Amino acid sequence: MKKGKKLCRVLVPLFVAVAVIVLFRCVFLLGYVPTASMEPTLKTGSLFLGLRIVDSIEVGDIIVFRHDEKLLVKRVAAVGGDMIEHNGQVLTVPEDCFYVLGDNAEHSYDSRCWKEPFVERQDVLAVVIIP
Repeated sequence: MKKGKKLCRVLVPLFVAVAVIVLFRCVFLLGYVPTASMEPTLKTGSLFLGLRIVDSIEVGDIIVFRHDEKLLVKRVAAVGGDMIEHNGQVLTVPEDCFYVLGDNAEHSYDSRCWKEPFVERQDVLAVVIIP
């Protein structure tokens, strides 16, 4: 019986640690905000929690995505099929793409600055659920 308790004392914490690792690799994303581009919603230096498993992304959602080999956090301003004005031109956002903006427009590197202004769905890693 003593051997079973010792084994249990080792296996339970090990199981919990593995479960937490799997949850944060597959379900959740813990992120850090390094710039002021999303202030006042996300303060510089703050942490946020994102959800990796997402059915749909809507206007107003804050997403974490890859752009030019960097991870960025921005708010979705338009989704596939929406019309936007970009550098004096009216464009339609392609299906499975998003037009994103930082909440702090003066200090945000976002769709307005990019030659190709759209974020593809495949580049989205998570939707922020706890800012």
